[in-house]
Amino acid sequence: MRIAYELCLATAGKQVPSGPDWIHEVKHDGYRMLAIRQNERVRLLSRNGTDWTKRYPWIAEAALKCRQQHFVMDGEALVLGVDGISDFNALHSRKHEHEVQLYAFDVLAIGGDDLRPLPLHLRKTNLERLLARRPDGITVAPFERGAIGPELFRVACRIGLEGLVSKHRDRPYRGGKQKHWIKVKNRSHPAMEREL
Repeated sequence: MRIAYELCLATAGKQVPSGPDWIHEVKHDGYRMLAIRQNERVRLLSRNGTDWTKRYPWIAEAALKCRQQHFVMDGEALVLGVDGISDFNALHSRKHEHEVQLYAFDVLAIGGDDLRPLPLHLRKTNLERLLARRPDGITVAPFERGAIGPELFRVACRIGLEGLVSKHRDRPYRGGKQKHWIKVKNRSHPAMEREL
């Protein structure tokens, strides 16, 4: 199946940007997912376009609870451990599919409007409005703004997170690998071993 929305992909970086124009998000250890709702139909598409809607019912049900009938969200499907940190092994085992939730970090369309040309900070505002009623199963991924990035990365590593993704606040959403999305990984996180 062809995806009408090509995912924006982060470029690997060695250090977190520290300027005022960056937004920093925790890099969660899960599966990248587009949540697409058209009226009463919800589709959850993986990074390669596989339909995982039946696999993750909690996310699909949450998408149907939104007042807005048409939207496309970008996020990470994950299982949170008791410590509040994403547990990739639990996700990958497929034994916890009823617990898989979406940490949404971007919105590509609402209603009939394509939001991809908007700067990131305005898309974030639109995403927060879309999820204002906080449906269980979909959460707005927390983020921090500005020069705090490098310190945030040190803390993320200390508590065992996978790393950070830093995104330029004024850039539009474009498909493919982008230099205005930078991921910096915690070198001691188990995800590094899966990539070798």
